[in-house]
Amino acid sequence: MVNITHKNNTLRIAIAQAVVKVSSPETIQAIEQRKVPKGDVFEMAKTAGLFAAKRTSDMIPDCHPLPIEYTNVSYRIDDLTVIVEVEIHTIYKTGVEVEAMHAASVVAITMYDMLKPIDKGISIENIKLLTKKGGKTDYRKVVEENNLTASVIVCSDSISAGEKEDRAGKVIIEKLESYQVNIRDYTIIPDEKEEIQALVKRYVDEGMSMVILTGGTGLSPRDVTPEAVKPLLEREVPGIEEAIRAYGQNRTPYSMLSRSVSGLIGNTLVLALPGSTKGAEESMDAVFPAIMHIFRVLAAFKHDG
Repeated sequence: MVNITHKNNTLRIAIAQAVVKVSSPETIQAIEQRKVPKGDVFEMAKTAGLFAAKRTSDMIPDCHPLPIEYTNVSYRIDDLTVIVEVEIHTIYKTGVEVEAMHAASVVAITMYDMLKPIDKGISIENIKLLTKKGGKTDYRKVVEENNLTASVIVCSDSISAGEKEDRAGKVIIEKLESYQVNIRDYTIIPDEKEEIQALVKRYVDEGMSMVILTGGTGLSPRDVTPEAVKPLLEREVPGIEEAIRAYGQNRTPYSMLSRSVSGLIGNTLVLALPGSTKGAEESMDAVFPAIMHIFRVLAAFKHDG
């Protein structure tokens, strides 16, 4: 199965459809009047669909077992056609579109099985996904609408001196580029408060959407990034820091020692993330792409103003 351990739990919704066609009005009447010999078609098929939704990972090899927290099976009759819709909700790391389509198909097959003694002309058609919500694809439009830009600052005495190679900054850039964020600059500087502040101010003045720093958020005497960044912030966004630490804490107990910082200077989002490669990568996974909703809010406020 695909590795989803880096993903966050979010509300995921999917609606799928299946179409069952019968060959005579008498079959529709038998369904509606509950006169099918094998029983109440709608109720029996609904029950089968509920079981199918919960057992999808047992049937489809690459599907992850996940908590099904809501399932609704509905029917609509149109002449000689029964349109089946299945809606499924979960709060998990991956979507439920396959679960919805699997359930819809089993509902349709159950109807076929129950109706075939009285109608030899039944067919099943158009098993498909109608809608899905949740997950990173919902945030792609934010970038397209706002043409987001970013500059990445690596704060490290050893890297700036050429003693070590930067990996954390490059991971951040890779993550940003995967969301189509335009990287405007990438700079490595030593752990000097004044130099950090000057560079952040420069990027803000240039109208950057995001300034992301990595390094200097630990507890050593030279870790001064939070002290440099916090006085510049006009509005802190503590929920981002909480999300980063909560996400990291599920992976290493040392996450509680990080002093990540987040906030706004004007319309520029400033993030100070850990300097380790893993810490930077996990911090980005913790808050992206949901964090980009900030720019939708800022754009709406600017438009209203």
